[in-house]
Amino acid sequence: MVDRDTEETVMELKAFLDTPPWDWPSDAGRTFWRILADQRASESDRLVAAELAGDFTVINNDLADMLLTIAGSADEPEQLRARAAISLGPILEQADTDGFDDPDDVPITEGTFHNIQDTLEKVFSDKSTPKEVRRRILEASVRAPQTWHQDAIRHAYSGGDKEWVLTAVFSMRWVRGFDDQILQALKSEDPEINYQAVIAAGNWELDGAWPHIVELVKDAHCSKPLLLAAIGALSGIRPAQARDILEDLAESDDEEIAEAVSEAMAAIEGPTGGEDDEDDEWVN
Repeated sequence: MVDRDTEETVMELKAFLDTPPWDWPSDAGRTFWRILADQRASESDRLVAAELAGDFTVINNDLADMLLTIAGSADEPEQLRARAAISLGPILEQADTDGFDDPDDVPITEGTFHNIQDTLEKVFSDKSTPKEVRRRILEASVRAPQTWHQDAIRHAYSGGDKEWVLTAVFSMRWVRGFDDQILQALKSEDPEINYQAVIAAGNWELDGAWPHIVELVKDAHCSKPLLLAAIGALSGIRPAQARDILEDLAESDDEEIAEAVSEAMAAIEGPTGGEDDEDDEWVN
């Protein structure tokens, strides 16, 4: 016989998954916290709750603390710890970007922000922490860069483990100082590493990546995710030249490709929307 509470929890989570976050009820965050705190709940339910808990519409000090506790606990399942860590990434980035001058701008306090950073570094540095958890901690924490990330990324990239290399290249889009490694990763035969390298190259506007990314955009056999990343990268590296190349894709029958081109063109034109405003500089 199915436990009634369990049945209700599954129904609750399914409703949240099927509903846009802005339409969630006001007690959604409390629901996620309750499921995460209940170690008797199924791991699958707690995984879903951990994913949903990181959304900007619900994240707060209590949920952030719960996610952090799970990520750092050796008693919790590895997948759940990894998911909890990843869910902290967006709020770390927002807090690092917006700062705490206006408390209403960020849904967590400065104390919680620094506690997340300190704890994630400590758990990452503990070599007994499972590989998957350490990878996700690095991927989440780099969204608010700290000095320890440089060595962590460098070690992950040079170790030869393909999964760690993927994590390192992903992290390079957030942390400066890895231009040579990004250009090297563009030559990788691993499609996921190549994809992350394209995004990183576009983010740091690496001119050395231009020929490779142009080649991707013109390659009829390029996978769509990689093509979309390449379209976005072009506009940041050489805006003037990118316009001519992207015009050929502007009339694509694929809505995602056409939209990506439209966004790239808008970035090239700048915030004012005028192509002739040469003095305007658009930061991608």
